[in-house]
Amino acid sequence: MPYDAEIIVVGCGNVLFKDDGFGPAVIEALEEYFKEHEDEKPENVMFIDAGTGGPHFVFSLPHDSWKKMIVVDIVEFKAEPGTLRKFEVDEIPKGSYENMHSWPVNQPLHELSETIDVTVIGCKPEEISAPDVVMGLSPSIEKAIPEAIKMILKEIGV
Repeated sequence: MPYDAEIIVVGCGNVLFKDDGFGPAVIEALEEYFKEHEDEKPENVMFIDAGTGGPHFVFSLPHDSWKKMIVVDIVEFKAEPGTLRKFEVDEIPKGSYENMHSWPVNQPLHELSETIDVTVIGCKPEEISAPDVVMGLSPSIEKAIPEAIKMILKEIGV
């Protein structure tokens, strides 16, 4: 399925491993937001819950129409859990942004950033439960969702 939109917002993460589910939770919250604010949603924007396998597909098979990608995920950086930060691709701390199988996501993001605008909205996790399955976000991460939505709405021009 091609993701044919000028702006795509991609939530990455695994909902089975506690705070790793931040990206998908933000996408779900954005979809709920736009159910209530349908008239505000730009037609040129798609929201994608990429889960854990999706990033390989989304990041490696860009669509010609893409002008901007906003990746929403947890990122390890020096801050309190629940802290949000906007990262440019070249700012992502080395070794801090890999999927659960240690596949470095920043490599395809660097390649994408050569042709489109790529931004990462990163949230400092409190707890990643892998390999143990723990559903639900930590309270500090849950509280970060509304602020993440505000950041994304600003990025997409709403």
